[in-house]
Amino acid sequence: MNGFERREIRAMASGRLEGRVALVAGASSGIGEATALALAGEGARVAIAARRLSRLEGVAARIRAAGGEALAIRADVADEAQASGMVEAVLRDYGRLDMLLCVAGVGVAAPFRNTTTEEYRRMVDVNILGVLYAIHAALPAMTRQREGHIVVVSSGTGRYIHPSTVYSGTKHAVGAIAESLRREVGKDGIRVTSIEPGAVRTEFTAQMRAEVRESVERRLGDMEQLESEDVANAILYAVTQPRRVNVNILTLYPTGQA
Repeated sequence: MNGFERREIRAMASGRLEGRVALVAGASSGIGEATALALAGEGARVAIAARRLSRLEGVAARIRAAGGEALAIRADVADEAQASGMVEAVLRDYGRLDMLLCVAGVGVAAPFRNTTTEEYRRMVDVNILGVLYAIHAALPAMTRQREGHIVVVSSGTGRYIHPSTVYSGTKHAVGAIAESLRREVGKDGIRVTSIEPGAVRTEFTAQMRAEVRESVERRLGDMEQLESEDVANAILYAVTQPRRVNVNILTLYPTGQA
């Protein structure tokens, strides 16, 4: 048992989210996986969704082994029916939904002239429509409950724009969606938070074309990046605040990132 696994098991005793139900979209690796483990560690029943079911089952097994409860759901958030279906599965199995965490995302961190139209569509489909589909499906249940918390993972590049035109645009849009939605649904007891991390050491660059990946890796150099657990801890901070507190935006960067 490594140190991280020991921390998971110890955390499960504290139970700040005992009795709560969370759905983490994009939970098969990276920030989503770390977030699912952190929420389960605080006593939440966690539904985890992504396209890679085998990876999800591994995450669910870790949660169950530590005494938690997890439901793995295969879903591509860019498909409206699948995004709606994952919410329906949570409501069917758990009877409520307290937290929706929109972590799934793709990106090509490249200038506009080095981004293909196929890449444009995939980023818009996952980073914008995937968030909207999930929120659209979850809001009716949260409205009936008169409470809920929606967390979207944006990016520091959505606020401090740099030359990754389409990716920055999608993340800027997500930040605007989150803030506008917060103003709309706060009266219904629903909180909305946007998390904006800088460079995080995940599989993110593995999705990019080789030339783009190499350019990003050169730009980051040997800088110590954030870990997925750092972002998960920021999310945990937001969702464990008293219901009267809405953490609107959390931006976190590696210390060495300009």
